[in-house]
Amino acid sequence: MRRLLRTLTASAFTCLLLPLGAGQQAAATTQADPIGMTSGFYTDPGSTPAAWVAENPGDGRAAAIRDNISSRPMARWFGSWSGDIGAAVGSYVGAADAADKLPVLIAYNIPGRDACGGHSGGGAGTPSAYRAWISAFASAIGTRPALVVIEPDSLGDFSCLSRTQIDERNGMLRDALAQFAAHAPHTWTYLDAGNPAWIDAATMAQHLDGAGARQAHGFSLNISNYYGTGENAAYGNAVNGSLSASYGYTKPYVIDTSRNGNGSNGAWCNPGGRRTGAAGQTGGGAEMLLWLKTPGESDGDCGVGAGSVAGQFLPEVAYKMIYGY
Repeated sequence: MRRLLRTLTASAFTCLLLPLGAGQQAAATTQADPIGMTSGFYTDPGSTPAAWVAENPGDGRAAAIRDNISSRPMARWFGSWSGDIGAAVGSYVGAADAADKLPVLIAYNIPGRDACGGHSGGGAGTPSAYRAWISAFASAIGTRPALVVIEPDSLGDFSCLSRTQIDERNGMLRDALAQFAAHAPHTWTYLDAGNPAWIDAATMAQHLDGAGARQAHGFSLNISNYYGTGENAAYGNAVNGSLSASYGYTKPYVIDTSRNGNGSNGAWCNPGGRRTGAAGQTGGGAEMLLWLKTPGESDGDCGVGAGSVAGQFLPEVAYKMIYGY
């Protein structure tokens, strides 16, 4: 891996990186720059679509899925299914480091996960178990560069939690940020801020600040959802406006564009007629447009994914998502 920061070439990041807003630049430049330490984003050779293509080379859908999904950089999600979290994260980040590429990881193991949605329930059994898990996660990255999104949905699920549970969750998120700051100095961390239709911007700003957003590099939007890039940018800018007005700071934000090419039809669980996001869309103030959810992976037993479980790769859904029908 090239340890010296370099000037990025246009070909490496034109489709993924967008300029920071002026109010966000100062906050972002105070941290190490994992993007400048690497030569592009890491494409996971072990992603679920890549595995399906390898196992089904004669399927008529395989070439389209390979060329339009599995060959694209995407985040890898880590949770209880990952086994030894230190070994799993270390192996993944090590492979990216050997290729001089930047990995994007998602930590998804907080106790009471998906409390309101219910399709992706689970997580660590106790707060102490979670603290041990996230500490091992951060330590396994070490000094290697990475981007990490911490616990999607965790700040949008408050309506299903008591005040005590909210305080407990905020404590775990603040501790997670502290672990990355202490043990993964070249990692940018993002707390998840839901999507434009979930919680109003002022309330989300309050949730972010309560979870320690001041310590994070930024926040993420639209994970596993379908809202258009423009809608998300307007929401992200509004969240930053509330952070600035109420708490005196703003943060960069990233948008998950993996499934927002046709925008949202109002449904969140495996709606039909959706499309992969166009990487060249204008970000409207976003720091980056990233594929954080894998196109074709189910949201749960619902919609066009009826009979599936959350995270299961559905080739027909992936194939239709390429073409938007």
